[in-house]
Amino acid sequence: METRPPEGRKGPAPRELPPAVGLLLSMALMNVLLYLCLDRLVTAPRSPTAHPGRCPPGHFSMGQAATCSPWLSCEQLRAEVRPLKRVGEGAVKTVFLSEWKERKVALSRLTRPEVRDDFLHGLRMLQALQSEHVVTLVGYCEDDDTILTEYHPLGSLGNLEATLNLAKYRSLNTWQHRLQLALGYVAILDFLHRSPLGTLVMCDSSDLPKTLSQYLLTANFSIVLNDLDALPLVNRSSGALVKCGHRELRGDFVAPEQLWPFGEDVPFQDDLMPAYDEKSDIWKIPDVSSFLLGHVEGSDMVRFHLFDIHKACKSQVPAERPTAQAVLDTYQKVLNLLRDTATSQTREML
Repeated sequence: METRPPEGRKGPAPRELPPAVGLLLSMALMNVLLYLCLDRLVTAPRSPTAHPGRCPPGHFSMGQAATCSPWLSCEQLRAEVRPLKRVGEGAVKTVFLSEWKERKVALSRLTRPEVRDDFLHGLRMLQALQSEHVVTLVGYCEDDDTILTEYHPLGSLGNLEATLNLAKYRSLNTWQHRLQLALGYVAILDFLHRSPLGTLVMCDSSDLPKTLSQYLLTANFSIVLNDLDALPLVNRSSGALVKCGHRELRGDFVAPEQLWPFGEDVPFQDDLMPAYDEKSDIWKIPDVSSFLLGHVEGSDMVRFHLFDIHKACKSQVPAERPTAQAVLDTYQKVLNLLRDTATSQTREML
């Protein structure tokens, strides 16, 4: 008697996929979906509010505030701002720690009428250059010659060593944080040299203490430019260069082109002094960065890696010096390199 196979059985039973193959297929599918999502995210049109914390022209926000408010008017400054004590005085303005709506602010007042043009120039620069690189403008009153800005209690960059010696900040006294400060300083110069107004030169920088006094150290240990009274504009299209003041500059800190070129036998005359460009700022970068790096463990290694770019900054020929952007790129590469090296060494120790 012939035996027939059971009905409905068409062939061998299908094999089940091995678990490992199923897992690989699932991961591949997830990667495809992730790629599609990222592609949509990257190609989607950007929202005009893509930069949180940035306010439109004529507005400000301080600290962690998410909302922007219009700059304070003369009436508001007179009625709402209460000076507490004087915290600084320079050739152009006197600064008072003040209070506005229970918040600490810095109120600057014109020191003397003869320098009002410089005072107003600083105000115009503050208005035009509001960014993460510049202290926040809160309000102003030209009638009263007053400017209100955000207050930073750590004070000028010249106080760095004293600040890092405080118990609260000793954990930040590392080559990493110090190099980040140097990065911030060069980033400000790069911003000035490529500003919305054109190429601006940081003229209040005749020596190291004077230069450091132009910047403030923020609570999150970054740097902002605070003094914008002396930012002349280089206009290459018209051949207009700059001169930092009308007096003779001396010393190794200023760039060679800022020194009187006709020797001591010829008295200084402002109209005979040649003008120069933003490369005078580049000359000073190594000296400022050396101060910022200090003498902590690892800072000599940072200096070693920055040797070539700093040597280029000290070229006697201004045109041969690098741009601030080139210096900034080198600083970032060195920071990344040394971080990766430190991380690798830590893993090997573990």
